Amino acid sequence: MVSAVFHSPQRASQLLREAKALAAASATLSQALPVAVATASTPAVRPAREPFDWGQLMGQIIPPLVGMALLVAIWGMLTQKGGPFPTPAATFDAAVKLFAHPFYENGPNDQGIGWNILFSLQRVAVGFGLAAVVGIPLGFVIGRFTLLNRMLSPLISLLKPVSPLAWLPIGLLVFKSANPAAIWTIFICSIWPMVINTAVGVQRVPEDYLNVARVLKLSEWKIATRILLPSVMPYMLTGMRLSVGTAWLVIVAAEMLTGGVGIGFWVWDEWNNLNVAHIIIAIFVIGIVGLLLEWALMAVAKRFDYS
Repeated sequence: MVSAVFHSPQRASQLLREAKALAAASATLSQALPVAVATASTPAVRPAREPFDWGQLMGQIIPPLVGMALLVAIWGMLTQKGGPFPTPAATFDAAVKLFAHPFYENGPNDQGIGWNILFSLQRVAVGFGLAAVVGIPLGFVIGRFTLLNRMLSPLISLLKPVSPLAWLPIGLLVFKSANPAAIWTIFICSIWPMVINTAVGVQRVPEDYLNVARVLKLSEWKIATRILLPSVMPYMLTGMRLSVGTAWLVIVAAEMLTGGVGIGFWVWDEWNNLNVAHIIIAIFVIGIVGLLLEWALMAVAKRFDYS
């Protein structure tokens, strides 16, 4: 049998090729087996976390603190010789006493600063909410339809520059009450940024999107909800952020004129009592609340994906 194999050249060549293939497979297996065993026995190594950047955090915190310290230092230098304007220390002492009982009640016209802030925020929420309900759809309509844009744009341009307090007598005449008149003033001054920014956003939607909608024969509702709304959302939220700042600005002045309960009335009442320290505290409180309202809307805007 062995001699027969060697006497056949074809058979010998075939056996030689099979032997070479077997040797190559064995070599490959011997190289891959240790790697596979090492991989199976060694746990996966997680990438190391990047160290926390304390320098960046300090760069965000220290400059505002330095600015506030500089303001207090200038304030202290200007008031160190006395006068009607209180010093930073006297104002701080008054703030500690004021916020020790922010929700006291001694009658309808003598309530803590906490109640006054809450009443003002309530008026702002109602007026701002009504402005959003009316202004955002109106902005969509104006931006979507050219005829309505030409009809309403001159009216908006005419009414937008009017001082918000000029609308307060109209509210008093119509509603016969101070509280709805203040809400009306907030509504009329908050609506314009929403209308204008929403309309601009609708007009800047790419024409290709609308052409595709026409080809697909989408209804106007589907065009508004599936095409226009995602594209207009950044403009709409920007208008709302501008409106809430304007609303909080206007409510203070409106409450000074209408009276009742509210941070604006509280400031005016403290002026009548010649309590300048409380007025300064109210200025800081009004600024902080307005800043928090703007931050809240910015946080809402960041939760949306505009891609």
